[in-house]
Amino acid sequence: MARFDPQQTLARRPDAELRFVGENRVGGEALLPDLQDRSPNLLDVLIVARQANDSTVAIPELMHTVGVLSPKDRRAPAAIAAIRSLILSMPPHRIFAPDVDVLGRTAPLSGILCRLQGYVADRKLRALQDCALFLPTEKLGFTVLTANIDDFDFLLQLQPTGRALFYRRK
Repeated sequence: MARFDPQQTLARRPDAELRFVGENRVGGEALLPDLQDRSPNLLDVLIVARQANDSTVAIPELMHTVGVLSPKDRRAPAAIAAIRSLILSMPPHRIFAPDVDVLGRTAPLSGILCRLQGYVADRKLRALQDCALFLPTEKLGFTVLTANIDDFDFLLQLQPTGRALFYRRK
């Protein structure tokens, strides 16, 4: 469970208090990307320079998108092909699954986050997935690389020993 439960809504901290991708942060710890499209070119350099890993949590997130896409949308085949390519490009020896300890801590941390921030519906599921991606960073020594600044800042406030490196979408 989270080591800290302020029992009040969390506020997003100023950028100066968070770690952001920058030219001076190319080297460093192994990454667990939570990448979304429209990422800055610097991320390509960063991912090549550091060991990049994947999580089994990312695969259902990606496949959910496949299910949500309308077969009538003419962009769907290209999106599905891109997702397929991304999943097939994940080296099996670099895909990590949350263990029982992490999964056991994921639900309470997610619940605290949802309660404090008033998350409902889809935000609850996203919070659960974010926690399952975030909590292994301590145990595995990885850093989540994400553009989801708000939610991962909140997670860092609740679990300060976790790791996240932020970037802004193009």
